[in-house]
Amino acid sequence: MNDTTLRHDWSQQEIENLLALPFTDLMFRAQSIHRSRFDPNKIQVSTLLSIKTGACAEDCGYCSQSAKYNTDLEREKLLPLDEVLKAARSAKDKGATRFCMGAAWRNPTDKNLSRVIEMIQGVHELGMETCVTLGMLTADQALHLKEAGLDYYNHNLDTSPEFYGNVISTRTFQDRLDTLEHVRAQGINVCSGGILGMGESRADRSSMLRELANLPRHPESVPINMLVQVEGTPMFGVDKLEPFEFIRTIAVARIIMPDSYVRLSAGRNQMSDEMQALCFMAGANSIFYGERLLTTNNPEAEADLRLFQRLGLEFETHSELQATEAECGRRKAEQSEQNADAAAIN
Repeated sequence: MNDTTLRHDWSQQEIENLLALPFTDLMFRAQSIHRSRFDPNKIQVSTLLSIKTGACAEDCGYCSQSAKYNTDLEREKLLPLDEVLKAARSAKDKGATRFCMGAAWRNPTDKNLSRVIEMIQGVHELGMETCVTLGMLTADQALHLKEAGLDYYNHNLDTSPEFYGNVISTRTFQDRLDTLEHVRAQGINVCSGGILGMGESRADRSSMLRELANLPRHPESVPINMLVQVEGTPMFGVDKLEPFEFIRTIAVARIIMPDSYVRLSAGRNQMSDEMQALCFMAGANSIFYGERLLTTNNPEAEADLRLFQRLGLEFETHSELQATEAECGRRKAEQSEQNADAAAIN
């Protein structure tokens, strides 16, 4: 198999070996694969809005929105439709091609889901792709989202199965996999990644990447987040992850999921321009754009524009995004057919 073959049988040792490569070798390999699949100077841009903030019943140790922690976060009810569409129009005007909406729920009620569906339909009418993250879903709820025309559903694995119990106790790792299965069964694109810097080991990062790459179909979008420490949460005060380790993880994600958009997500506000540039060299080709990511700060739009100008990077247009997604989808379907044929022969 060559470097761009879509594999779903990665071993943890293989991934750990990649993470341990000399840095320049790893970067060259990741950049070579990236260039074979994507325009290396185009970045897909999404904007994320918190449509319902705080009072979440989950106990995710990194999250300021959990009702179990005292983080001084102001709780907000589900935003009205007109306010959401106003934010979407603003995001589109600034160059975003996808509008993501996040609600702090363990799982949505059917009534709340109906209100979110109105938002999805309204954003679609603006000519933008839609993504939501609403917590766990049932199979029926995934069907309703598909019928509404949802493009992407975000549900991160967060970390490895082995480290998961150190992060959250109110839902299981399998619960997360089940929601991804419901989403995928409806043909909705999957957005799923993880958070680095929560005290996990390199073996845990390898295990998380293995789980993502060995899904029946690679996530179309893989957000890699750096923990943003929030005072009042259990993760506040953990040792910060060494920057090169973060960049290595981006590079390996690119290598083992060559057709996925790898998103440099939360934590950019605490990264230097030089670190972000190395992440783009390692194969990150998507960002969240705008001053807020749910409840945490993100670089100001003007700062991103200055950085992109200095690096010679450009926002991917909506038509370019659609063409790239179609080509990546074609390759995935072709590889799936080849894998099925090989399994039948064996």
